[in-house]
Amino acid sequence: MKQKGIVYLVGAGPGDPGLITLKGLACIKEAEVLVYDRLVNKKLLHFAPDHCEKIYVGKKPHHHTFTQDEINQLLAEKALAGKIVVRLKGGDPFVFGRGGEEAEVLAAKGVPFEIVPGITSAVAVPAYAGIPVTYRDYTSSFTVITGHEDPTKKVSALDWEKIAAGGGTLIFLMGVGKLPEIVKKLLVNGRKATTPVAIISRGTRPEQQVVVSTLAEIVEKTATAKVTSPAVIVVGEVVRLREKLAWVEKKPLFGKRILVTRARAQASELSRRIEKLGGEAWEFPLIEIKEPLDFQPLDQALAQIDRYSWLIFTSVNGVDAFFTRLRRHKKDARALHGLKICAVGPKTKERLTEMCLDVDYMPNEYRAEAIAAGLQGKIQPGQWVLLPQGDLARPVLANALQKMGAKVDKVTVYRTVCTGEKAGLLREMLAAGKIHYLTFTSSSAVRNFVETIGPEKIKALLSGVKLISIGPVTSATARSLGLPVDLEAKEYTIDGIMKVLIADVEKHS
Repeated sequence: MKQKGIVYLVGAGPGDPGLITLKGLACIKEAEVLVYDRLVNKKLLHFAPDHCEKIYVGKKPHHHTFTQDEINQLLAEKALAGKIVVRLKGGDPFVFGRGGEEAEVLAAKGVPFEIVPGITSAVAVPAYAGIPVTYRDYTSSFTVITGHEDPTKKVSALDWEKIAAGGGTLIFLMGVGKLPEIVKKLLVNGRKATTPVAIISRGTRPEQQVVVSTLAEIVEKTATAKVTSPAVIVVGEVVRLREKLAWVEKKPLFGKRILVTRARAQASELSRRIEKLGGEAWEFPLIEIKEPLDFQPLDQALAQIDRYSWLIFTSVNGVDAFFTRLRRHKKDARALHGLKICAVGPKTKERLTEMCLDVDYMPNEYRAEAIAAGLQGKIQPGQWVLLPQGDLARPVLANALQKMGAKVDKVTVYRTVCTGEKAGLLREMLAAGKIHYLTFTSSSAVRNFVETIGPEKIKALLSGVKLISIGPVTSATARSLGLPVDLEAKEYTIDGIMKVLIADVEKHS
């Protein structure tokens, strides 16, 4: 008989994927079944194993893909089938998240479960708007109130007289649709019309919108601003602090969602840079770095490494792949004694420095043509040059070196493969207009993007999206495939991409 599984009721936080707890993230990485809500940031789904079954049970006002009873039964059935089930819920599962109801059903059926608390939007969303829910000069308490009571109740469980009379901060969740009614009950029960109020829509996300007013005017201002759910309503004197404490909107990339199309292993650096500056980076690794199909040319070069005078690395990938194979032959950096080394780009040089290797030459411009020109006079006719590159590298550099009289061995040390991973979600986000910038760091990424999306859909899906290229070669590839390049890095590096991105956002802010 198959052993029972387990259900983890996990709080995903209010929207910013960085607010997931370590324990919650560990559960996602272990999940065999992931049952998730509408307000869960889909970036979190990427952490689930490839074999994980993902089931969307989101609810919109007046439209439920699953009823709550159906969700309860689904969790129990999957766990009783022996699966590790993660029920991923926005905010905290026990703060208006109906996690208690789900846990109750699981307990009744004898299904093991654990609760993994999440950061509630009641506290986090105001914090992202620069509003502390408590502040000693204003209040030492706060009350969290549902703005959407169970419609089947005959009598409200809310004591509006006590709620209005309390001196602390009032926080209403899921209440934007009932805002006129909430305001009316607060005023009727004694709250002053001049009481500050903030409505924070889609808090902690790039679409975060904040409207600040008073009880007397907030309904009209919210309607004018066309505020939509999900939204948190904050009532109280602490709202006055927003003017001083607003912080996330001041970050240079706030409100921007940027698509990163680098290889999986390289995407994180660019993503970290983007998110540190307030943007939201979405990693869609369209390319994957793999071993060459045939190691013989590289192995032959390594066996006669003493014949070479120069070793030219054109990428970090090339460095990593070369040394991985060198170690496979039980050799290390000492095998390169006497060779001069050229590194294309500061990151490539940095990786070589980490391996305790000095770089003899690094060109100022990181194109093959400029590299060859810079090596003129440094490489003597008749000298052997080893050029470890990817399978899609252009022949320009090898040809130019041969014209200088060098004997060039160009060997493939890695392959660039199109993954097409998460293509459906990529198309969905582009179609919904959720992507503001799209970054390309190589010609292979451009080609794989077009292949993944489909040439016939490119124009429609990229409407309103700005494309950033790392340099002229990548730009030329993009244009040849019908992609408009809006911005091109002056330095052909991640730093260069970040500079043009920040400058463009500031220009249009």
